[in-house]
Amino acid sequence: MGSIPDLDGSLQVRVLDATPSDALRAATVCAKLPGTVAEPILYSDARQCLEDLAIKRTDVLVVDVETVGGDEALSRFAVRCPTAVIIAVSAEGSVTRSLNAMRAGAHDFLVKPYSLDALTQKVRAHLDMRRSRSVAAVPQPRREADPLPAGAEAGKPVGRFSSQSQPMRHLYATIRRLGPSSAPVFITGEAGSGKTLCAEAIHGQSDRRTGRLVTVNCAGLGADELEAELFGSLTGSRSGRSELLSLADGGTLYLDEICDMDPALQSRLLRVIQTGSIPAPLGGSGKDIDVDIRLVCSTSRDPLAEVAAGRLREDLYYRLHVLPVQVPPLRDRRDDILPLAHAFLARFAGEEARSFRNFDADAEARLLSYGWPGNVRQLENTIRQIVVMNDGGSVSYEMLPLVIRDTFNRARAPAEDVRDRRRPARSGRPHSSIEPLWAQERRIIEDALDAFDGNIALAAAALEISPSTIYRKRQSWSERLQ
Repeated sequence: MGSIPDLDGSLQVRVLDATPSDALRAATVCAKLPGTVAEPILYSDARQCLEDLAIKRTDVLVVDVETVGGDEALSRFAVRCPTAVIIAVSAEGSVTRSLNAMRAGAHDFLVKPYSLDALTQKVRAHLDMRRSRSVAAVPQPRREADPLPAGAEAGKPVGRFSSQSQPMRHLYATIRRLGPSSAPVFITGEAGSGKTLCAEAIHGQSDRRTGRLVTVNCAGLGADELEAELFGSLTGSRSGRSELLSLADGGTLYLDEICDMDPALQSRLLRVIQTGSIPAPLGGSGKDIDVDIRLVCSTSRDPLAEVAAGRLREDLYYRLHVLPVQVPPLRDRRDDILPLAHAFLARFAGEEARSFRNFDADAEARLLSYGWPGNVRQLENTIRQIVVMNDGGSVSYEMLPLVIRDTFNRARAPAEDVRDRRRPARSGRPHSSIEPLWAQERRIIEDALDAFDGNIALAAAALEISPSTIYRKRQSWSERLQ
């Protein structure tokens, strides 16, 4: 859907016109386009075309305004194929009709009867502009004589990570740098962001990877259970070296949610770090057991706030907080949302014997605009719920859980975070931050456009307004500021 021509195989052209002869005439533009062009697909039914735009690739759409029901209805087609070149045609050649069509999302406008050369020139011009922007955004292949940039290998995925966004490439580089060390690692990040995967990747990059990675969920066990798991029975009734600290000898011990560990148990852990040995249980041989362990811990809270509140020992914090790692939340790496969603969809569709292959344009736009407070774990669970509760070739907007579709009680979207960062601090004078309604609307819409890199169709979908509304608002602001 909406792929970039010449970077993704043949060019796909669709033509929607209720008059068959006009549709056939428009389709002949394919013969004059460069590169490989697929067989054009013609529609006389607007509803069928709209359905296909949501689930199938479209590079060029030539659409008759009267066939879709007017200028306002045209915006529904623009939202469904946000990266396609859209040429609107109409038997009504007024300036108003042309402006309205372009405000609704069309890239250009032609009056019937138009010449085939005119249509070809407009399509080629817009394809060339899109191709130049796409090539600029795609990393160019390295020539044989070029040296490999420093850190290029470090930015590749590690462990079970697969994301390719810039924040994650920075995380991969950090993991590779600190992996070979034996120093403790302190991972912070929101719940569901991937802290456990990070710990696994750190262990996999270390010289201890042939040893065990022992994972302990400090929040999932009571104080007595956790103490028994880590140190064994106080009476020595546990046999051998089955306690987890002993099992991690020569490997890595990962303490998930370290701030939930009982303070008394934190004191015992601190002694192990300081001495490198486990105290012998009562009734045992009386000799401490030496262990060689690398400690990796994590928390979804602010560790310094936990220290200030007395829930995390300060001396233990400074012993563990040697190599800090921050796992970015999903809302800060929007480029990963759709690739992750497609990967989860393919996996769960296979597990549940469903026929899902992709998402329609409306569903993709909502996935991108939602704030994902539960991060990757929430996205994964959401896709699984959709697959279990539905079936079909494509996930539609209506299949999304209500919490995702609900815009009144929704998680914060990326545009809201951008807006809050840019909003000036409120001064001490009463009512000093009150703005006119038009100025507030302008700020909200422009922040949404910034969040979606200027894509009007996606910004409109996230704000749940028509693309024509954005065009109309921008024109009114321009007139007001003149």
